[in-house]
Amino acid sequence: MTLSSAPEALLPLFIELGQHDDPARLALGLVEGIQHLLELDLVQYYRLDATHTQLVRLAQSLDGTATLTGDSLPLEQESLLHYCLSQNRSLHLRELDPLLHTTPFLPGDGWRSLGCLPLCGPGGGVEGLLVQASRTRRDLEADADRLAPLGRFALAQGQLLERAQAQPLGAATPRPTAPAAGEGFGMIGDGGAMRQVHRLIGKVLHTPITVLLTGETGTGKELVARAIHERGSRRTQPFVVQNCAALPEHLLESELFGYRKGAFTGAERDRAGLFDAANGGTLFLDEIGDMPLPLQAKLLRVLQEGEVRPLGSAETHKVDVRIVAATHRNLLRLVEQGTFREDLYYRLTHFPIQLPPLRERGEDLPLLARHFADQACAYLQRSRCRWSSAALDLLAGYAFPGNVRELKGLVERAVLLCDGNELLPEHFAIRPTTLATPTNGLTLRERLDQLERGLLVDCLRKNRGNQTQAAQELGLPRRTLLYRLQRLSIRSTDLQLS
Repeated sequence: MTLSSAPEALLPLFIELGQHDDPARLALGLVEGIQHLLELDLVQYYRLDATHTQLVRLAQSLDGTATLTGDSLPLEQESLLHYCLSQNRSLHLRELDPLLHTTPFLPGDGWRSLGCLPLCGPGGGVEGLLVQASRTRRDLEADADRLAPLGRFALAQGQLLERAQAQPLGAATPRPTAPAAGEGFGMIGDGGAMRQVHRLIGKVLHTPITVLLTGETGTGKELVARAIHERGSRRTQPFVVQNCAALPEHLLESELFGYRKGAFTGAERDRAGLFDAANGGTLFLDEIGDMPLPLQAKLLRVLQEGEVRPLGSAETHKVDVRIVAATHRNLLRLVEQGTFREDLYYRLTHFPIQLPPLRERGEDLPLLARHFADQACAYLQRSRCRWSSAALDLLAGYAFPGNVRELKGLVERAVLLCDGNELLPEHFAIRPTTLATPTNGLTLRERLDQLERGLLVDCLRKNRGNQTQAAQELGLPRRTLLYRLQRLSIRSTDLQLS
């Protein structure tokens, strides 16, 4: 049976759900009624918890048996469900492919067709999901338009009952306010430096506080900004990007704040700015350090009062925009030079997140390289490339001044040059002269090793290469000196003895 052939069949279920006075019975009645009505093998009903970081499976009806579950599912682990939530779009698959679709939320195996409907609350944001599954091939999309209002009705009715009982969802079981740091927020790498970044991201997902992302160019600041938006409570609203260094002052002002008809030559109609376009969502201001001083004052007004005044208008209007800014420049130094407003600096730096350069993410480098190679191979529709140990060693010894962006370009070029199926050092455009890491990019251990190497070489030169005499002068056993010479790769040719 389909609802398109008998839409009136939903009316008794609407009436039945409206008579429940208990949220649990309402959830059971919803999944049980849909399963019976559409003759499905499985129906599940999900709600977002109070922090909007986890899905709570309130009830499911499997093979005619309806049960209350209360299971919590982190959003990062449920790609199909997270897609429906973040995009506010229904998903219908007539043929589930286990190689393409991960469905750990479905009990057991053998599922053929899947339907997933996002359920919006009174405020317009997605607050729940309705999942249908069948072990036979079904066109579940045919019933979506009529099933979605039923799900929204049950969602709103359940919220009313919870408020009446003063028992909000998840009150009995405290839930984390953010995903665990190791879950990565969709970013590759879980080394110590990135775990700190993940921890900080988790702190600001569900707050409107302004975030400042700092770090060298190519470290992935826009990726972090998108993660903050897409994993936060504004995920269903717009994410708008503007590079402050890309436009001259007058164009940037009209782009951000909009203008009224006649504000300047060529302004033939009213035009909304990016603050209005991002209303309710997030505006990512990249390279904020390059914003002209007059615009900095107007941005400060938006941050303090939440008000925007378009060009050519005498009136302001309110906007609800979360600002995420980014820069590779030292803003404090710009403040000292008088090119960046001090009051704006302190307003932006309420919650700074420093992104580490790639040279400080040694443990993440192989993961990133393989990820970019797999992406390039998939795009070129060729089999995955193997990595030679020599190629990985070459990358590990390179300083990467362009950071992750440079690594991505190097790997993509290497995949194009690779005629066989193994990536070799000669496929990478890295000159031998670039292998030495600049001093200001060295870790403490690397700087100490460099200092020790210079001391040992000087001592050996002074003693004409005599290792015994050098060991005595340094107060070391000879075997310890030999070990350190080997570890630091010091050879007789390095001494340059005449």
